[in-house]
Amino acid sequence: MSEISEQSVRKEVKSWLEQNWDANLPLTQWRKLLADSGWGVPGWPEEWYGRNLPISLVTAVQNEIRDHGAIGVAQSGVRMLAAATLLEHGTKAQNEKFLGKILTGEDNWCQLFSEPGSGSDLAGLTTRADRDGDDWVINGQKVWTTSAHHAQYGLLLARTDWDVPKHKGISYFVIEIGQPGVEVRPLRQMNGHASFNEVFITDAKIPGNMLVGTINEGWQVAMTTLANERRSADGMRQAGGGSRTEGSIFKELAAETKSVMEPYKWYPQRAGRADLMEERAKETNTYDDPVLRQELAKALILHKASQWTARRAREAHMLGRPQGPEGSLGKLAASNVARAAAKVHTIITGADALLKNEDGPLDGTIAEILLSVPAVSIAGGTDEIQRNIISERVLGLPKEPRTDIDKAFRDVPRNAGA
Repeated sequence: MSEISEQSVRKEVKSWLEQNWDANLPLTQWRKLLADSGWGVPGWPEEWYGRNLPISLVTAVQNEIRDHGAIGVAQSGVRMLAAATLLEHGTKAQNEKFLGKILTGEDNWCQLFSEPGSGSDLAGLTTRADRDGDDWVINGQKVWTTSAHHAQYGLLLARTDWDVPKHKGISYFVIEIGQPGVEVRPLRQMNGHASFNEVFITDAKIPGNMLVGTINEGWQVAMTTLANERRSADGMRQAGGGSRTEGSIFKELAAETKSVMEPYKWYPQRAGRADLMEERAKETNTYDDPVLRQELAKALILHKASQWTARRAREAHMLGRPQGPEGSLGKLAASNVARAAAKVHTIITGADALLKNEDGPLDGTIAEILLSVPAVSIAGGTDEIQRNIISERVLGLPKEPRTDIDKAFRDVPRNAGA
């Protein structure tokens, strides 16, 4: 592809928007129009709704859509992890079936990876997939599944061979959530929200053409999903939207956002709300307390360093570099920031930090912070897992001793039965 300037791309996008943007179009119709134009996901291949643009120009396109006050394609939740995985490993038929409705927002997705007996040790999963002619029969249980309650499809890891080492007997499927044999139950968290679900799968069917990648090679496909999850962990933003809200399309967008983003509304509290610390200290006249100032300084330093790490990762991505250690470094830094911020909020607020709703400071936000922060050290790979990755892949330290790498999985002791 010949060199394309940002100015020429912005000009072309602006011209297209001026001719096609209509705030009174149905949301799905507009997104289909945008996707078909190639401007919705311009970094994707031309064959699949894109224009093969480099990431730096993708950002320019997104900014132009936003500045025009238009709405972008659907990007929230797990759907873009599904898209990234299918673009790399999916068949033509799978991409034709799923990618378009991912971009229009017609289909919601969830990620069926973790299990009660294999959380951090994902490769220890025991959900099984057994052949039944051309189809697969699935039995097992998944947990911590965000948005399963309103998803049409799930990204499923299941064991297809028990006689090889655990990483080599896993396959990757797309499963239809609404079918008989798939039961979704919400899990109530200690902070009062119910973002996650447990999913029970009993004799559910998956057509043979819904295998993603090669049989027993699902671990490599899962690494694509997880790499993109780490890359997007610093925020879920949607291209477009601007600040203009005149037109019926924005009512549809607001309703969609309320539904799709509901499971994530406590995520700012999970991160510790470092943005509130200084103002809270000033409001409560604790800013001059020497103990608080020490802890506040520590938390702010960690917060700023974490922001720089995330920025470095984004810049590397924009330059087309592969995912590096920044994902694990950033994930571990986020845990440290959250805990440090929670400590500061506790010192500032004292016993009142335990009060929730309108009885508590900031209508219970401080209490929600304290109840939510532990999650950041668990979700997306525990702190212990991140430390192992950093020690082995960054510092070059010896790998943790393992006894289950070369054994057939059926012979490996585990928490859940086969």
